[in-house]
Amino acid sequence: MLEPCWAESDVMDLVCSQVLAVTHDVKTFVFTTPERRPFDFEAGQFITIRVEIDGELMTRCYTIASPPTRPDRLAITVKRVPDGVVSNWLHDNLEPGTWISMHAPAGAFVLPEEDAPKYLFLSAGSGITPVLSMTRTLYDLGSEADILFVHSARTPADIIYRGELEAMARLMPNLRVVEICEGDAPTERWMGLQGRISKPVLEILAPDLNERETFICGPAGYMASAKSLLEELGYDMEKYHEESFDFGAPAVPAPTAAPPVEQDSEDEAAAGFSVEFARTGRMITCGPDETLLEAAIAAGMRPMSACGQGMCGTCKVSMLSGEVDMKHNGGIRPKEIANNKVLMCCSKPLGDIQLDC
Repeated sequence: MLEPCWAESDVMDLVCSQVLAVTHDVKTFVFTTPERRPFDFEAGQFITIRVEIDGELMTRCYTIASPPTRPDRLAITVKRVPDGVVSNWLHDNLEPGTWISMHAPAGAFVLPEEDAPKYLFLSAGSGITPVLSMTRTLYDLGSEADILFVHSARTPADIIYRGELEAMARLMPNLRVVEICEGDAPTERWMGLQGRISKPVLEILAPDLNERETFICGPAGYMASAKSLLEELGYDMEKYHEESFDFGAPAVPAPTAAPPVEQDSEDEAAAGFSVEFARTGRMITCGPDETLLEAAIAAGMRPMSACGQGMCGTCKVSMLSGEVDMKHNGGIRPKEIANNKVLMCCSKPLGDIQLDC
């Protein structure tokens, strides 16, 4: 039996095998390996892709839309957005036969190990992808859980995978799909719920709200509003889970000052720990309350990084010696930690460090 993808390395080159037009501005890109190696991930996780655009290497996180119950393929569903450098590049350039590099799946926004008796999935726009993967998984497994899937879109033409969701609901009696649109599409008058998600809507759709495990993903404003509504309704927020890639400022800003000289004086060493980059021979100092990434940027270096929050795994490196305090958010697997991998963005040194980079 073939080893699962990413079993041997954190980054793999995958080939695009199919491109599907989902709506007027959304496409799904399907990836496989020539050997048909299985993909190992959890419903709700994301991958980080690496693409070179105009000579610059860029990384972006995209939730896996396909379910782990169909392990021979991996799909991401991407919306074209204004000024979306990578998303627009994918729409314009990625076609069957194109190879692309991806970091291993990561993220803690996943279904519970044991099936919950009732779920509430809330999504808006392209935020549908992680809960779509969850729904596809529960459907494939024949879950008996009561599932309420409430999706918000601008118009009926913007509902991602509308036909599939409604088909699953017809074949799965314990799945209810409710779509809310802000208005009509040019070619279709919307006859369903109109407007935005609200307290009365939630009260009508989910009178048993506190019995449900809630998973939510969408634009930041949508999630803030929905979370506030749940709190107003007295929902048990211990059962609330949200996913967001709104990382704020770029994780690796351009240096604003000239790079400092090598930091090897006794005074500087006393103020922190030495960090050696073994492949380049570069040596810098990192303060005990400073992450490895922050220290590297301050020294004029530009390590590869994306989220800056320990989620995406882009800044993962091997630690040859030393010890760190690493507080991550799902961007690294236990097996990798056991093999001395660390995330630079959320690791603070506990002594002198040597990195394999």
